[in-house]
Amino acid sequence: MSEIRPLQLRDLSAIEEIERRSYPTPWSRSMFAGELAKPSSICLGAFDGERLAGYLIVSRYVDAWHVMNVAVASDYRRRGVASQLLAALFEQTQADDRRGYTLEVRVSNAGAISLYERLGFEARGVRRGYYTDNREDALIMWKEPVAHSERD
Repeated sequence: MSEIRPLQLRDLSAIEEIERRSYPTPWSRSMFAGELAKPSSICLGAFDGERLAGYLIVSRYVDAWHVMNVAVASDYRRRGVASQLLAALFEQTQADDRRGYTLEVRVSNAGAISLYERLGFEARGVRRGYYTDNREDALIMWKEPVAHSERD
């Protein structure tokens, strides 16, 4: 189990390292710094001691929490780090019964899609040619607000 805590500017180098190894078109340092500075964002890190194992960047919109970026260091993958990060997000936002959760994921990323489905996300559409590196489509996924799913 990792310790989940808010990301800080001092974590940017570790974030960048994981990001570069995880995605063909990584976010820039300034994109991460911008999200960390936004009061409407939730930026969480999973730490193994002082080492960053993974992170989650979420922006608050009028009707949804948009999961913008999730990445886990290669040597921590398949160990529940992304699940822990998303569980922490759901816990932090459980009182918000107005906003659900949305994200885009590559249609070829079966592992991530399976994880999101286990956590209650459902496919709701496709964004054609969404990814700039290869024009791959993105599956749009949605999860109802935590408060709603607990009442069902």
